[in-house]
Parts: sequence; C-alpha cells; structure tokens
Amino acid sequence: MRKIYSLFAITLLLASCGGKKEQSVQDVVASNDLAKIREKKASVEDKIQTLTEDIKLLNSKISELDTNKKVPLITVLSAKEEVFKHYLELQGNVQTKQNVLIYPEMPGQLVRIYVKEGQQVRKGQALAKIDDGGLSNQLAQVETQAALAETTYKRQKRLWEQKIGSEIQYLQAKTNYEAQTNAVNQLRRQLAKSVITAPFSGVIDDVIKEQGTVVAPGMGSEVFRIVNLKDMYIETDVPESYITSIKKGKVVEVEFPVLGEKMTSKIRQAGNFINPANRTFKVEVGVPNADGKIKPNLTAKLKINDYSNEKAILIPQSIISENANGEQYIYVVENIKDEVGTAKQAIISTGKTQGDIIEVLSGVESGVKIIDEGARSVKNGQEVKILTVSQDAK
Repeated sequence: MRKIYSLFAITLLLASCGGKKEQSVQDVVASNDLAKIREKKASVEDKIQTLTEDIKLLNSKISELDTNKKVPLITVLSAKEEVFKHYLELQGNVQTKQNVLIYPEMPGQLVRIYVKEGQQVRKGQALAKIDDGGLSNQLAQVETQAALAETTYKRQKRLWEQKIGSEIQYLQAKTNYEAQTNAVNQLRRQLAKSVITAPFSGVIDDVIKEQGTVVAPGMGSEVFRIVNLKDMYIETDVPESYITSIKKGKVVEVEFPVLGEKMTSKIRQAGNFINPANRTFKVEVGVPNADGKIKPNLTAKLKINDYSNEKAILIPQSIISENANGEQYIYVVENIKDEVGTAKQAIISTGKTQGDIIEVLSGVESGVKIIDEGARSVKNGQEVKILTVSQDAK
C-alpha cells in the first residue's frame, strides 16, 4: 500500500509538470546551453526534494493507519553487570620426578631378583643381588686382620701410656690399625654395591633384566624401572604474553579426558626462563593421586583464570557486526511501548572472549535492551516488535 501511495504522488506531480510544457531534460542537454542546463538541474533537484518530503509524509501516515504493517520480530536481552572470568586453556602431560631406571653399580651376574612388577617397595629395600666375585671372602680376611691390628694397637697404647716401649712401636701399631679399618670400610662399601636397592618408595613398574643375566654399570644395563605415583604434576608451556598473570599459587581447573575426571589444583612452579624457540615458559601444576589412577604421560586439559572483571557486561559474539570503518556495532531498542520500539545502532568496543560470550568495554550501559535474535535482519531506525526478553547473554 505504501508503494501505491508513492506512485500516485509521483504521477500527480508529473502530470502537473506536463501541463506547463517544460522542455525535457534531453532537449535542454541537446541545446548545449550551460545556463539552461544548470537551471534545469536546479529545477529537477527541487522536484526530487519535494517528492522525498511528500513520500516521508505519506509513509508516516501509512505507518500510523496500516494495522497490518510488517514489523521485524526480535528477542532482546537486558544488559547487566556480572562477574566475568576469562580462562587460558592449555594442554599438558602428567609427569613425576620419581620415575627412574635403576642401573647396577658393579659388574657381575644377577644371581637373585627379590621383587616383581607391580610390587610396592620402600626406600632402601633390596631389589636384586649381584655376584660379588669373591668380595665377601676378601672382606672376611681383612676384617680378621683389622681385629688383630686393633688388639695390637690397644696393647701398645696401654704400654705407651705406662712409659713402656718406644713411641715408634706405638705409632706403627696405630697406623696399621687405621689402615686395616679403612680397608674394611672400603670393601664393605664395594660389597654393598652388589645389592641393588630402591632409591625411593614406589612401585616396580618394570623388571628389565632376567635372573642370571650378566650386568655392568652404564647405559643399556638398566635392571628395574621404579615409579612413585603420589608426587605427580602436569607440565605445560605457557605463551610469554601471560608471564605477568600466570604465577605460582594460581588456581587451575584440571580435566583428564581419558579418565573422564576433573579436579582443582594450583600452580606449584612457574618457570623464569623463556624458551627462545617458541617464546613460552614452563609451568608445573601439582596433581594429588591418592588412588593411583593418574599415570605418567597422561594428557590433561588445563583452564587457568588469567583475567577477571567483577562488573562486566557480556553479550553473544553472534550479534556483533562490523561497519565499513572496521567498527563493531550492535542494535539496541529504544522508545519501547507495548512491546514495540525502535532499533538503534550502537558502536561498541570489546574485550576478552570466553566461548561464545564476549566482554563489552564501552558503548552499552547496564539496563539497555540489546537485540539478540533478529539482530542481523534489522536496520538502524527501524521499528521492531519484541517477542521475549532473554535472562542474560549466556
């Protein structure tokens, strides 16, 4: 109906102009008279201005009288201040500092293995025995000699204290006793290496060598792998841009996708060295593991709160558009009456995002009605009808 009224007005105007027998635009242009051309241009512009004003007047009346007009249907959300927490999401691997291979400290045949895979052991517990190659017999002989040297030294000392005998005899006895004692201690330390013991309490994860195998110190001769699953941690690389916000003691949300479990922990160590290859620094997150479910090299997802705003206005990212100048804008509703209002474009600046939600830093105040569904189909200044009001941006 709006188009009919507009065409009718234009027809009347053209008919009235035709009665004056004015020269057509083509005739004026063909005359090559600059003054006439300019005069004709001014006349046409006046007519366009008059027609535009008439059309606006007609449209206004049509909008007032037409009860069947088509008004875009929208939903709105009410802008309000709320707590916003941004999380840095990372991926890391579970590690333990007590996951080591145990090597023999002396060469020889592995004559006894005292433990098996999966067995719990305590620190210092004997795990295996290596043939000592006769060191036990040597120790027994040296211990006998040391006992004799001790007896001789004590007797010579008593005599020397009574001013009997020479000082040289006393000193020789003392020196011999000390030498024999050192020899015994040295052999005992060497013989102790024939027994492989646990360096810490944990679980025997792997028995690598069979009983009867000849072993020797050095790479390739590992006998056991022992793991302690209680002191676990997650190691991950954090971009250097977060070095001021990711610090020791920061709370971390941890998820193990394979186990389907989540927990809360804290950063126990933040590295001070930035890797020049990838511009990251190391972070360790402690992991309690009382039930032993978490294993070394298990993949973990981390969420670290690196930014918070107690009075943030949040909106869905999907309702934001961008104009030709690169500015972001949304539509708000003003002059609301009987669920009908006017859409108005609002230029905004945004901050951090979390999922589908984005923080609005400026351009929108608390309480403003923001167009949610239908935001892409309205125009600035257009009349809209509100269907529902969303609770929040989430």
